[in-house]
Amino acid sequence: MAILIDEPMWPAHGRLWAHLVSDTDLEELHAFAARNGIPRRGFDRDHYDVPAEAHHRLVDAGAEHVGGRELVRRLIASGLRVTARQRRGL
Repeated sequence: MAILIDEPMWPAHGRLWAHLVSDTDLEELHAFAARNGIPRRGFDRDHYDVPAEAHHRLVDAGAEHVGGRELVRRLIASGLRVTARQRRGL
């Protein structure tokens, strides 16, 4: 089991964002986020969006820093990935 975080490189709202995911289950992800002050409103179906300034703190708390492709690969392998098609409700 691991909590994974990618590089903050996704621009929105005047800042850069990273993705925080679990490679096991969503309860593990929600628990890690809550313990580390990440608000539930940052959750988007299969990941949390976290601001760049929280990245180092989350890695220090135990999140494994991986590249974006690795993060997606492991999220898909976990069975937790929500596809674009599912997001559109098709």
